[in-house]
Amino acid sequence: MSIFNKKKKEKAPKESLDIKFLGGLLLSKMAIGGAALLRSNAEEVNKLNVFPVPDGDTGDNMRMTIESGIAALENINSDDLAEVMKVLSHGMLLGARGNSGVILSQFFAGTAKGFETMDKADPTALGEAFQMGVRQAYGSVMTPTEGTILTVVRESVDYATKRITPESTIRSFFADLVKEMHASLERTQDILAVLKEAGVVDSGGAGLLYIMDGFNRVLNGEEIDTSALSESSEKKAAPVITSFSADSEMKFGYCTELLLQLTTKKCDPDAFDVETLKSFLAEIGDSIVAFKTESIVKIHVHTFTPDKVLAYCLGYGEFLTVKIENMSVQHTDLDEKPGEAAPASDKKPAERKKYGVVAVTSGPGIEALFKDLGTDEVVEGGQTQNPSTNNFLDAFEKVNAEHIFVFPNNGNILMAASQAAELYDKATIHVIPSKNIGTGYVAVSSINFEEPDPESIIAEMTEAMSRVTSGYISPAIRDADMNGVHINNGDTIGVIEKEIVLSEAERIDAAIKMAEKLMADPDKFMLTVFRGTDATDEDQAVLEARIAESCPDAEVYFIDGGQDIYPFIFVAE
Repeated sequence: MSIFNKKKKEKAPKESLDIKFLGGLLLSKMAIGGAALLRSNAEEVNKLNVFPVPDGDTGDNMRMTIESGIAALENINSDDLAEVMKVLSHGMLLGARGNSGVILSQFFAGTAKGFETMDKADPTALGEAFQMGVRQAYGSVMTPTEGTILTVVRESVDYATKRITPESTIRSFFADLVKEMHASLERTQDILAVLKEAGVVDSGGAGLLYIMDGFNRVLNGEEIDTSALSESSEKKAAPVITSFSADSEMKFGYCTELLLQLTTKKCDPDAFDVETLKSFLAEIGDSIVAFKTESIVKIHVHTFTPDKVLAYCLGYGEFLTVKIENMSVQHTDLDEKPGEAAPASDKKPAERKKYGVVAVTSGPGIEALFKDLGTDEVVEGGQTQNPSTNNFLDAFEKVNAEHIFVFPNNGNILMAASQAAELYDKATIHVIPSKNIGTGYVAVSSINFEEPDPESIIAEMTEAMSRVTSGYISPAIRDADMNGVHINNGDTIGVIEKEIVLSEAERIDAAIKMAEKLMADPDKFMLTVFRGTDATDEDQAVLEARIAESCPDAEVYFIDGGQDIYPFIFVAE
């Protein structure tokens, strides 16, 4: 099935047809066009969900990934291809969300390596750099699956590269690339049976096609509406109207965040010492996060003197992004007494401990549970709200530990967590492959913080997770026939691990059948049920009574998880 059936109004000015070289300024325009086209079609990509449930997020993940790169380009005006591509790809790397977003960022990162010595590239150099991008994208996945975004990018780059001749232009290269991307995307259904069964093409491949189609349209001189991107930036910069007035007193300082590009004109980026920077920041503020990735420094600090932070940093490079927020605005409803809060500089860093825990959760009840179990930092996220690589890096920096165990609690977040682990070098990061809240909950519960050997802890967690079976119920958003189950739009379906096992017209009927299926395993005796925002007190009361009736020997525990999308999540042990 084609998702690209809209007619395009191509305008190809004569001067655009013979572009022999790709430079930095043209790449910036193309990237903005690609990001804008994906943004306007992100929901269409979200709907290319194998399961007929409202949790598709590939379009949003890829959109936020490339828009992170676009944001990094806002303060750079260079025609140097290597410089622009490096900034674009690094911004995408930090902003990568979801598996498709991480793969997209890795493709751009590999391409950036191919351009690293070039101020411009001809079609041959462009093809070679894209081939490097393909190899890095494949290398980022432990077990590459064909019929996904990987296949679409590989086949299209191979096709476009093989068609390069001495007469080729940048425009002809992208025309070939996008043409084959269309064809490759359609073929994903023939490679992955689950796509054909669901009647969709691969969502990651579709997102990539929108981006590259945007690149191609810019080359053809076509106007792409980028107002949505501008509106997004304006919303972020819009002033906040609050009760903080001319008579208010500044009590909490400013939350100051920035990305600093170290420059060779001002310092030696390789020799830049982050610890010296931290020492300076500690003199004027607290809540400090500062780390260096290649030649870019990420900084977060709460301070009463953000001007000093900016002045200090300007001695070493130039800003890519800067955000300063008045924290007193966020506390205008607090009645804090004078002298009650200690000055920022008086706060001492916590003593470094052996083990720390970072977990991704969705819902206040689930977050509270993980914190009660010993989680140091919670990264907000889950289905339809995948955290970025940078979110994990910030969390790692706040955990003062030698070893940090990370629980993504979602299969689509695993790659972003792993990418962050590779970038972080101040602690040993152990990404535990918890692919849902159930496995993460059981794994965190099993941690023995007194165990001296982290590998023994990991082995125990792995064994604990192997004893868990998780399932959930969710409303269906389209008719479907999958795994022998007929689904009507509006039904409630039940999924165990990654398999649809039931569909019922009534939500409670689906919930009780899910519980019965999970507890039919003779090795399972305990059932934890996380209640979501869409489930009522009455739903829970009815479900409790019916589980007690049909599964009298089961130990059943209900937790008000507060998660979205899924009325009930079940964890059987």
